[in-house]
Amino acid sequence: MREKLEKLIVNSYAPYSNVHFACIVETESGNFYSGVNVENASYGGTICAERNAINTAIANGDSSFKALYLMTDKENICYPCHICKQTFLEFFDEKVIFNLMTLNGKMEVLTYDELMNRKFSREDLE
Repeated sequence: MREKLEKLIVNSYAPYSNVHFACIVETESGNFYSGVNVENASYGGTICAERNAINTAIANGDSSFKALYLMTDKENICYPCHICKQTFLEFFDEKVIFNLMTLNGKMEVLTYDELMNRKFSREDLE
């Protein structure tokens, strides 16, 4: 999955934060859907990689999720923002596994509950 995310992250559009993300979600049906963060000068119009991938799965009629894989180009692991977490509450159940990684090789595997207790803040953008 790491190689797929490395290829995908180059499609991220992040001219404002300069923080790039790629995400792949795996569904119970065995399908994989990808997304990248796409920023906008109107910050509310920005969409995170996680929601981009989830929305693509939903648009394809595939809404039973098994795992999420997320990569950032930051030096340290970045956790999903609270808007993404709200989307997880809507579409994921507690069996979804979160695989978070960086381009430089760091990785964490978290359960649903563990992930929901992590934060994304301004320090992650510095």
